[in-house]
Amino acid sequence: MKKYILGLFAVAVITSCVSQQERAMRSADKEFILKAANENFAKKKWKNALALYDRLANLVAGTDDFPNVGFNTAYANYYDKSYKLAGHQFKNFAVSFPKDPRAEEAAYMSALCYYEGSMDYNLDQSSTELAINELQEFLNNYPNSERSKNISQLIDELSYKLEFKAYENARQYYKMGEYKAANVAFENVLEDFPSTKLRSKIYDYIMKSRYELAMKSVYGLKDERIESALTYTKLVEKELPNTEYSKTAVDLREKLEKEKQNFVVVKKQTEARIAALTAKQKKEAEKLADKDKTEQQIKDQISNEKKAMQLQRDSAALKTPPPAATFKIQR
Repeated sequence: MKKYILGLFAVAVITSCVSQQERAMRSADKEFILKAANENFAKKKWKNALALYDRLANLVAGTDDFPNVGFNTAYANYYDKSYKLAGHQFKNFAVSFPKDPRAEEAAYMSALCYYEGSMDYNLDQSSTELAINELQEFLNNYPNSERSKNISQLIDELSYKLEFKAYENARQYYKMGEYKAANVAFENVLEDFPSTKLRSKIYDYIMKSRYELAMKSVYGLKDERIESALTYTKLVEKELPNTEYSKTAVDLREKLEKEKQNFVVVKKQTEARIAALTAKQKKEAEKLADKDKTEQQIKDQISNEKKAMQLQRDSAALKTPPPAATFKIQR
């Protein structure tokens, strides 16, 4: 019996709450709706509160309740994880009510919403860049605020996300065997993020990329790429002494020096073959030229002989007198 009474009580409470929400949603009484919305907000029933605050927007416009409704709506959206909408609402509050004691808090929460809305590093990072700008703007507007103490940390965190995405993109080129593209991409990371925490790893990947380029290079670029890779192994050894990376640099340099020596031999052999081939081609060209010259001489001789014979025939024709005229004797 006791359990039955408790069950009825629970149902009555639930029914009462639902009925209050439904009545507020149907009501045109501003005070009743506002009271129900604020109660939902206090109880962290964000969706119910938002539904009622949405109804209040026009009802409280121009009244003293308008800022409170806007401020609570922004917080309700923030706690409901609608960060983009909440960020816009907090920023709008800070701009619309600059003299309100909560303006600084709203500006801070706006920046924090953009921070929360930043996407994972492997997704589009336009939201991260926007968040950095918003956090920096708060720092500029409230440099002495207590809330500014963690802003720099948040900016560093977001910046690291950007540099890690760039680092991962470069690493994908390396994993695909696109060593030239990897080398350029890693160098861009160093240029774009000079204070990167990934510097040692980036040095290592650039060194390995140049090593692979040198070892697998085409003949015409082999010398240049070997020297480039050798130079970078020395840089890594100097910048990262007594590390696993410097040990790798020494190992790769030994292999590159050996490859350099082997290539000197290959180059000599190749140059000798090229010289022999060039000489052979020159000799064949000369023979062909002599043959063409001989054939032309024969043709010229035949042509000259024909001209001489024709000249003889023409000369003989001129020297032969025409036959004597025949006269008939008249009877």
